[in-house]
Parts: sequence; structure tokens; C-alpha cells
Amino acid sequence: SPAELASSADIVIACLQTAVQYRTAVLGADGVVMGSRAKLYIHVGTTGRACVQELAAGLASSGIALLDAPVSGGVAGAARGELVTMAAGAMPAFEAARPCLDAWSRKVVYLGAEPGLAQTMKLVNNMLSATNLAVAAEVMVVGARAGIAADTMLEVINHGTGQNHATLTKIPDQVVPRHFDCGSTLHNVVKDLTAYAEEAAHAGIDSDVCRAILRAFTTAGEQSSLNDDLSTVVRPHERAAGVELRGA
Repeated sequence: SPAELASSADIVIACLQTAVQYRTAVLGADGVVMGSRAKLYIHVGTTGRACVQELAAGLASSGIALLDAPVSGGVAGAARGELVTMAAGAMPAFEAARPCLDAWSRKVVYLGAEPGLAQTMKLVNNMLSATNLAVAAEVMVVGARAGIAADTMLEVINHGTGQNHATLTKIPDQVVPRHFDCGSTLHNVVKDLTAYAEEAAHAGIDSDVCRAILRAFTTAGEQSSLNDDLSTVVRPHERAAGVELRGA
């Protein structure tokens, strides 16, 4: 159990899917908070600011510090130890966690002492990443319907001002060869975009952009399954246009 783990280790690291899972694993009856040895908990997942602050408060009552440390780079980056880690928490916690962070990161950025700052940064990053993919998927299908090969479009885009991570990696590596295996699901994108919308509302921003991007990923899930790879966001556009993004 998490409590047993926290009774046998100084540092506990968790990377789970949902806020409910985290609350159970960290603050539950058999959670990290019940451990007798751990002094530091590293929160690697993406749950949003409110969840992390709740966990930090609960752990503090047992003398356990929390470091908010979500990552970016996907499954491939994790396998290579080349993730980017965003970290927020008290400096002693950050320093104690640094050897762990360095083990999976090519870049570690410290954002400040307040847990939750790294969650906000991760949601900002994920919103931008999802937007790049959703927009690239749509516009490239428009080009394909006009008769332009995907490879040709990518050659132009990636040498011009439209270049982004989706056109450099996800579209050419996963969509054009029809692999659809980025290592994350439509469900995960919907979860993160929903959390971003909450963060934007907290900042006083009514995000029409987020609603549009969220609709694109939700529609893809409704037409197949939210458990499908996130790169399948292109498929509703392909069905509507009667074309597929393929090479020449």
C-alpha cells in the first residue's frame, strides 16, 4: 500500500491518472500520509492546482513536504530520460528531489515555492500542445481535400511560420503513416483541457479557444473511443472531407 511504501522510503513519487486516485493514494486510510518514514512526496501527474494544494495541506499535517513536479515529453521522452520537469514547492523539498528529477529529465525548471504553480505551467503547456495538434489536423485535411499531399504540406509548413511540435512530430510520425501511437489518449487530452478551462476561468478568462479545441477532441472520442490515441483527432475531419492525410 502507499502507507507501507511511505514507511519504508524517504521519498515517495506518484504518477497516476485522476485527482480521485491521488486523493486516495496520498490522503486515504492506507495513503502516503499514514507512512512513518517518508519526508517528501513528489507529485508527477497533471491534476490542476486545487488538488495539489489539497494534498500539500494534508501531507503537511504529518510532516511530509510536497513537490509539485509534472513533466512534459510523453512516453518517448520518459523512455530516454529526456522529459522536461516543472517544479514548485519549498526550496529544501526541491533540492531533496533534484536527484530524482534529474534521473528522468533533460531540463528541470523551478517555478517557485507555491505548490500548484507547476500544475498551472503544465496545463498551459498542454493547452498549447493540444491546440497545435487539433489545428494542424484540421488545416492539413483542408489542404489534402484540395489535392496537396501531406508530405508536401509538411515541407512548406515546417520551413515556414506554421511550424510547431505537431507538424514536426505527431503528424509526420503518427498520422501520415497511420500509426496513431503517440502514447496518450483522447481522454487524457480532454481531462487536461477541462482542467485548463478551470484555470483560465480562475484567471478571469472565458476561453473560447479552449472550448473549440476541447470540442475537437471530444468529437473524435464520440466517433470512436476516448481511449483512442490523441492523434486520432484528425479522423472526424478526414471523414467529413472524404480524404486521409497520407504521403505522396
